[in-house]
Amino acid sequence: MKKLIFSIVSIVAFLLPAGCSHDVPEVLDLDNYSDVKNAGGFTVLRENDFDAAEVSWNTYDLWGEGPDAGTKATYTNLVNFATGFLSSMVTSRVHQVVGTYESTDVSGNPVTVSGKIFYPKDGKVRNVIIASHYTIGSNAECPSESYSFEGIYAAYGYAVIVADYVGFGVTADVIHPYLQANTCAGNVLDMALAAIPFLKARGLKIADESVILIGYSQGGACTLHVQRLLETSTRYGGLFKIKKNYCGAGPYDVAMTYDFSIRNDRTGIPAAIPMIVQGMSIGMPKPLDMDYFFQEPLKSNYSDWLNSKKYTVAQISNLIGKQKLSEILTPNGCDKSKPETARFYMELKANSIPADYYPDAPIFLFHSEDDQTVPFVNSQIIQRQIKGRVAINNIAPEKYNPDVEYDFGHYGNHQQGATQFFLTVLQKIK
Repeated sequence: MKKLIFSIVSIVAFLLPAGCSHDVPEVLDLDNYSDVKNAGGFTVLRENDFDAAEVSWNTYDLWGEGPDAGTKATYTNLVNFATGFLSSMVTSRVHQVVGTYESTDVSGNPVTVSGKIFYPKDGKVRNVIIASHYTIGSNAECPSESYSFEGIYAAYGYAVIVADYVGFGVTADVIHPYLQANTCAGNVLDMALAAIPFLKARGLKIADESVILIGYSQGGACTLHVQRLLETSTRYGGLFKIKKNYCGAGPYDVAMTYDFSIRNDRTGIPAAIPMIVQGMSIGMPKPLDMDYFFQEPLKSNYSDWLNSKKYTVAQISNLIGKQKLSEILTPNGCDKSKPETARFYMELKANSIPADYYPDAPIFLFHSEDDQTVPFVNSQIIQRQIKGRVAINNIAPEKYNPDVEYDFGHYGNHQQGATQFFLTVLQKIK
């Protein structure tokens, strides 16, 4: 693959290490473990080594904001960012493993799902990062089929686990349950439960057994749901100790995001609208009527545009060709007083972060205040929820003092905010 050219001087300077020193295991001869193909419930499909400085990381369609977004400009900006991101790597040699594991679908039925593990070839694993990936449209963009951008942290000494989610990879023939909280977060955790024993069977010695969670956009919401399940659910509760959760610009309150978009009659990512409606529908006992919600040309084409998995988010948005919700959804689909829309709205609420959930593990909560795609009010709600626990429940402050760091600022639109988010996380963990 064509080698990236280091071109953004400011990012390069920002990323230069300042005397990094970490407690890591000695270098391992991982070739001795190459025969481990099935361990811990993770089955290898394919694997290889690569040089992190010589591949094209999947950054170009991180959101394709609107039909006039300018895909070429978006691609150039993010490639420049990725180039600078790689400038201070601990090691450029990374190993990637694509494989399958067992999880459940939106109905709770067993399903074989795929994903990818990245780890440094030299075996110096500091922590495991469990990543929840951002919104994608085409199967070619899913972690098992591309160089998922979150995997770049493997070049800094981390083992990175990235699930495809149901609907991509080996399950690309089924509808992705977009923003179905427990399903997507469960896919992420089930992969971690399979992948970590697999890594240990490979002979990797992980210096710190606690895990780091990370996600942006769809991944931002998913990673907070991952934390919620680890802290509160009977199935996953207490299985991993969370070192820190890095949440970026997630739709934590999906119902409120819908309200915001209806009120402003605009969406930053037109493709997300049919994805949300369809994603909610497949989790409901009685599916929604897509014809009730969609106007043309979306009404006649949504199944191909979304479910063929041929099109990226930007391409789907371009095919829709509109950004006003009043031109994408029917009048009934924009009216919560209508019974069918009310059912949809209740499903949105059911897949939002519960109002009575209060995180215990450390969190880094990031959001650009200029974000119109996933509106900033999402993070404000979580902030208010965390700070309000003491007052609402009359809990003494010393009994609930979560380690939460807020980074809210004017970082530009959703895509520009992502650049700042990934860069800031790198500075914190390298």
